[in-house]
Amino acid sequence: MATRPRQSDIARLAGVSQTTVSLTLNGKTAAYGINRETEERIMSAARDLGYVPNVTARALRGGRNRLIGVHAYEPLFPTSRESYYEEILVGIEQGSIRAGHDLVLFTSIHQDQRRANIFDEGRNRLRIADGALILGFDQHDDELVRLAEEGFPFVFIGRREKPAALGPYVTADYVSAVADATLRVHEAGHRRVAYLGVCDNAEPRAERREGFRHGVEETGLEVVDQTWSSTEELDEAWARRLLDGGVTALLIESASSLETLAVRCAELGLSIPDRLSVVGLDSITDPTRTSRAWTHVQVPLREMGSRAVELLLEFLDGGHGPTYHERLSCTFVPGETLRQVT
Repeated sequence: MATRPRQSDIARLAGVSQTTVSLTLNGKTAAYGINRETEERIMSAARDLGYVPNVTARALRGGRNRLIGVHAYEPLFPTSRESYYEEILVGIEQGSIRAGHDLVLFTSIHQDQRRANIFDEGRNRLRIADGALILGFDQHDDELVRLAEEGFPFVFIGRREKPAALGPYVTADYVSAVADATLRVHEAGHRRVAYLGVCDNAEPRAERREGFRHGVEETGLEVVDQTWSSTEELDEAWARRLLDGGVTALLIESASSLETLAVRCAELGLSIPDRLSVVGLDSITDPTRTSRAWTHVQVPLREMGSRAVELLLEFLDGGHGPTYHERLSCTFVPGETLRQVT
């Protein structure tokens, strides 16, 4: 087996010291006055020998290796056109390409059906990267606390209430977006509304509900019904509550359920939007695969991924402290399912 070339081999071939080789390969020629001719001789020797830097060793020494880790608390693949993560991953890839960094996707933490764990036998598995982007709905605040205590830089994509002081995060401004959507429902002449939510308390959904409460308080809308159920479970009793209560508009948390909702409403005799206007409070990832132009809130998922890369690099360079947070604005898409009423 051929021996892997080392920096000492480059030094001998280039006729310089190993220290000069190390400084050159780490991009520190200007800082230490290494001239262009010496730099070119060292880089030529490295190419001739087929030298590849040991990024793991460099990371363990506290150096930068231009690697960004990506870790999710749920499996990322396979994605579908409706995947929440797909657009975020595209944004991460685009951001890393612009920054000239490579990505390392950590997947072995999901092995053996165990709880996804960053730490393996006490070791931080993310440490080969300069820093990491972390995402996922599951709560693993104890691991974020431990990462912060180790001084390992990370940026969370999404909001985390408990460990918000541990590291920067970038998220969407769900509260303002849903409050604005609620206001638009009121401006369209609706006075009695219903809300269809998902049966969990994930941070994005909690913020949507907060935005809805703000919008209702500001406009004076009457909330006739709030249901926490999947669209498949909607029954005649639910439809009757809406009809008897004079509901003319429904706000639904999960835009991925809009098509199922349309089928269920048709079965229950609730024509959209003639009898019931519908506003989705989440992104539609592929509008070409929907039966109609839904009125909805578009979350900047791709922008969140891209901005997370920038934010991590700024954090690494000392541009932000661990309590720095950003909220990106969502977009209201008018669509055709919010009817004007008189």
